[in-house]
Amino acid sequence: MKTSIRQLQLDDLHFLEEMETGIADDYLLRVYKRISGGSSRLYGLFVDNQLASIGGYTIFAEHYIMLGRMRSDLRYRGNNLSTQLMAHVLEQSFALPAIQWIGANTQEENTAARRVLDKLGLKEISTLSSAISTKVSLLEKNGSYWRELTELSHKREWIDQLYTNKGAVFPYECYYAFPSTENLFTDAKLTEWSFFENAQEDRVLITKKDYKRQYYLHVVYPWDDISYQAGLWETISLAQSKLSEQVKTNPFIWMDLTPSQVSQLPSNHPFDLPSPWLLYGIDRSKE
Repeated sequence: MKTSIRQLQLDDLHFLEEMETGIADDYLLRVYKRISGGSSRLYGLFVDNQLASIGGYTIFAEHYIMLGRMRSDLRYRGNNLSTQLMAHVLEQSFALPAIQWIGANTQEENTAARRVLDKLGLKEISTLSSAISTKVSLLEKNGSYWRELTELSHKREWIDQLYTNKGAVFPYECYYAFPSTENLFTDAKLTEWSFFENAQEDRVLITKKDYKRQYYLHVVYPWDDISYQAGLWETISLAQSKLSEQVKTNPFIWMDLTPSQVSQLPSNHPFDLPSPWLLYGIDRSKE
């Protein structure tokens, strides 16, 4: 069995189409052109000129890499090919001098991917559940809307307090969370994101527009008092309404919740909660 690994190019799509992955309607086929260039790279491991395993990476905020898009042909599983391929992808990632952190995100139930990440030496960092809903009015309790912050310095004070100074994991985009450094929080990003502060000035809510095949209001709230913090859900609904006017459709609400936050949700909560996502990573400065 002769194996080889190389970066996939645009004209390699037919190899991917010929793979037997067992995944119905695989989105990779639709986005192949986009993820084969720009900030993304896709690699393939070939067995006798047959594509047997794929995987790649995407660069975020210039200094972070997220590994992913792992697929294996069912006819070649059990030969440790995914680990071989992703070890090569990891090596290629570390060859980029600007990269400070390399990670991967996989669902808790995906034991095959978790085994690969363990073999690569990536360490489990956090567990987050992607809570998704079309509306959160069931959680509202007639609270007052929170005050929107407009000053960049005020936004940065909150970011430094909650994330940068602690190195805490920050949900940067839907599906993609990273350990916090100043590189994640450019002036442009903070200006783009909306911040809302409660009347006591001891809580802040961050909302962002995201698009992953459909529009989302991506909500960031790092405290456990999500079920009884007055005005929180009313403010989220208001932000959703404003985004709806902007994108001309009703966006979904997406919140990345810790296990503790999930446990605080009432039984009648409106969220779809799939298998939690586990974040793995390697910090280059600590290697």
